[in-house]
Amino acid sequence: RSDPFQFGSRYLEEGDDVYEFNAWDHVPTDAVYNDYALLQYARQRSDPVSAFDKQRFNADPAKWWNRFYRHHTSNFFKDRKWLRQEFPVLTRLTTRGAGARVVLEVGAGAGNSAFPIVAANENAGLRVWACDFSTKAVQLIRANAAFDDGVMRAEVWDVASETETLPAGLEEGSVDVVLMIFVFSALAPAQWAQAVRNVWRALKPGGEVCLRDYGRGDLAQVRFKKGRYLDENFYVRGDGTRVYFFEKEELERIWGGEGLDGAEARRPAEAGVEESGQAEEDEEQCQLALSDEEDGSGDVNDSAERQGGFEILSLGVDRRLLVNRQRKLKMYRCWMQGRFRKRDDARNKLGGSPGDRGPFPAEESSQNDDQSLST
Repeated sequence: RSDPFQFGSRYLEEGDDVYEFNAWDHVPTDAVYNDYALLQYARQRSDPVSAFDKQRFNADPAKWWNRFYRHHTSNFFKDRKWLRQEFPVLTRLTTRGAGARVVLEVGAGAGNSAFPIVAANENAGLRVWACDFSTKAVQLIRANAAFDDGVMRAEVWDVASETETLPAGLEEGSVDVVLMIFVFSALAPAQWAQAVRNVWRALKPGGEVCLRDYGRGDLAQVRFKKGRYLDENFYVRGDGTRVYFFEKEELERIWGGEGLDGAEARRPAEAGVEESGQAEEDEEQCQLALSDEEDGSGDVNDSAERQGGFEILSLGVDRRLLVNRQRKLKMYRCWMQGRFRKRDDARNKLGGSPGDRGPFPAEESSQNDDQSLST
């Protein structure tokens, strides 16, 4: 058994007892689930968030995340020890002798990604910037006993800001890797364009974006009740935080540089999620995504980015079937995972080769390893 445990190889085949294990890989949604999802989407659209509340939740999203972190402090999310396994570029940057390297985490929360990276680091030249638009989250990072200001810097920063396009003190074109773990989905579609521009500005030529986020048809989306629908695939949770559920093709257009605007990105799918993938999300992220059941635009690429843009190294749909064996319940989860490289005429400087396509090929909608949900 590895640490963290390697997922991705438990296949549900004909004749298998689905309730034998807690989780299965590469399981497409069945007809019953697809029909139920379509019914739920129709119900959600018929009873959306009121115009007043829509303005209230969209006007100041940081307010709701500040409330979230005041309530949950550092205890809600587990440390994401699976990051270097899922994104090997982080291993290269944290290897002894890797030289001066900069990692920028966007939406760092309480530091559950930044601290594991620093804890595993053997590179004296590494610097980790942990940024979040929640003032409370940044305070939690700075107050953590593991915070080392010789290696880390924590700043309040909104990745979609049109005025503060980089975190305070961070130089343009200085970052090797931008880490975006369940943060792009917290933005409204109209904010995607500016967020991509700002990330592009931060990265060195050849620098990479490592992204993991929610996929359309995930059980968390299907479970939303009345009064939570903000827009197509876009919802507000019971605690006031927002979440978007992506289709693979959306992310391809947004990060691939086709000049997509936010409105075009929000096309309803015919049914569920059509791609197949594997691996799982960490337990606490599932808890956040499903919590609502318990609680009852502009071009992506401006002229500068059009000259370079991003190359999609890998982009896959990560799907698992989770099972409650005691209650005989099946839960279909779906996430997106990708790596995008800021184009450079010279090959990237992170130790990859021209044939380096990441943990899985871009043309395949799968990945080989995953993270930390116990089975």
